[in-house]
Amino acid sequence: MMGCFTSEALDLLRLTAEVEIETRMAAGEPEHRAVIWVVVDEEDRVLIRSYLGAKARWYREAVAEQAAAIIVGDHRVDVRIEAAGDDERVAACSRALEGKYPRRRSTEAMLRPEILDTTLELLPL
Repeated sequence: MMGCFTSEALDLLRLTAEVEIETRMAAGEPEHRAVIWVVVDEEDRVLIRSYLGAKARWYREAVAEQAAAIIVGDHRVDVRIEAAGDDERVAACSRALEGKYPRRRSTEAMLRPEILDTTLELLPL
């Protein structure tokens, strides 16, 4: 059974503007890090989306390996990656992005229809 994020971890993710995601092409390969936005929706699901769509390196690697790590300051959480392209989680991610990052030009870019299917849910291992 997969674990749940602790309430402390969820609060940290809610308050942190940017996190790093660590991915790799395959087991044993070098790790790569990218700065991303992360949101927690009203159901306490941790969601991310690729600003660059499916061409982003971190996105391709995370989806291929179905695993990554989220780094927030000194905290590291290994996560399982789950595609979240269904209407419910896509809409929840969009609402959470608008709520966490209001009135930013970058927020509008994160809501573009062509990248909505890159929404992913993070599940702690």
